[in-house]
Amino acid sequence: MTAPPNGHAVAATVDFAAAAERYAAFYRTVGTLTTPAALEAALAAVTVGDVYFRDPFSDFHGRDRLVRLFLRMNRDLETPRFVIHDWALSGRTAYYRWAFHFRLRGRRVPLAIDGMSEVRFAADGRVESHIDHWDAASQVYTQIPVVGWLIERLRRQFAG
Repeated sequence: MTAPPNGHAVAATVDFAAAAERYAAFYRTVGTLTTPAALEAALAAVTVGDVYFRDPFSDFHGRDRLVRLFLRMNRDLETPRFVIHDWALSGRTAYYRWAFHFRLRGRRVPLAIDGMSEVRFAADGRVESHIDHWDAASQVYTQIPVVGWLIERLRRQFAG
């Protein structure tokens, strides 16, 4: 709330497009934030404390858990990098189309995951919910030798 000269409080208008761009900018740099303090500060600027996060491997509430998730990502992967291809805004919800590029530690082959994120902003313009939509079976599990063979076999069987 802001107080105009007449003394009556009015709600500040939040520019959700600017908030969506700030969040995209955070994601473009998250792979370079390798300390808990750096991640906490960056996330505090763009997320609420009880932010909800879900992807094919995680489902939780809390900025502290999100900090741990990104620390683990930056520790376990080499050169993790998100590329935001484009995004769209509908009210307080942004939809991001992205690619996540990385290498597994000790491996030379670069990998990429393509996905979409559905991000809901709180009234103050910070993220309150982030839900990732991407296919773990075709983009991750198929990279594991025996599991990948089994998934491809099942896929062919169900395809007819």
